[in-house]
Formats: sequence, structure tokens, C-alpha cells
Amino acid sequence: MATRTLVAEATRRSGVVWVSAPGEAPALLWHLWHEDRMYVVGDGQEQPLPVTGGRALVTVRSAASQSGRVVEWEADVDRIASGSPAWQEVAPLLAASRLNSQDRSDPAGRWARESTVLRFTPIGLRQA
Repeated sequence: MATRTLVAEATRRSGVVWVSAPGEAPALLWHLWHEDRMYVVGDGQEQPLPVTGGRALVTVRSAASQSGRVVEWEADVDRIASGSPAWQEVAPLLAASRLNSQDRSDPAGRWARESTVLRFTPIGLRQA
């Protein structure tokens, strides 16, 4: 499906995205694209999260300029429980992709104690 490919390719190639809850201002977040979903870690010592569940709008901008919008997509957002099979799969991938980590020895352990990992499942493009 062309929509799925556009969302996946644009998001995967972008180092950061803008995320907002309905009616809220967007926040810039670093992320990981894995298995057709986007994952973010936040709170604690990490980036503040503008959503904690429900629905969100993800805006992917041009990597070259960050000014041109490539795609906007809507997502269902759910929290990944630490220690769950999904956590075991994605936490090491997030840790490996985390730039400038303050805790290089065990960021996933710190995240399990103080942060939140969210999974964003695309549900469609935003209609302009």
C-alpha cells in the first residue's frame, strides 16, 4: 500500500518527528522506526512526551531543511510495559539508536525505572 510505504520510509529516514495530541502543540521527538511502528522513550531524564496514549498526530519534515512537511500521519499510541516481550525487543534497539545518552552503561534499565516507552501504530494519513 502506497500510504504505508510513504509513512514508513519518511519516518524511518527522519531522525526526529513532531508529535502532538489532539488540540495540543507539537513537540519534537527522537524516535525509532521498527516493524512498521514508531517507538519513543521519554520522561525521567529523557525527552518530555506530549502524549501518553490514545491518539496522536505525527508530522515528518524534510530531513534536509526540517521546514517542508513530507507527511502527516495519525497513530494509535500505547505504552510498552517494562519487562514485556515488546519491551525486551525494542528497548535494546532504542538504546542503540539513542544519541548523546547520559547513561551509556544501561539506558534501558534506567528507562524501566523512570521513563515511558510508547508505540505509535499508523492508522492513516492526516487529511489536509
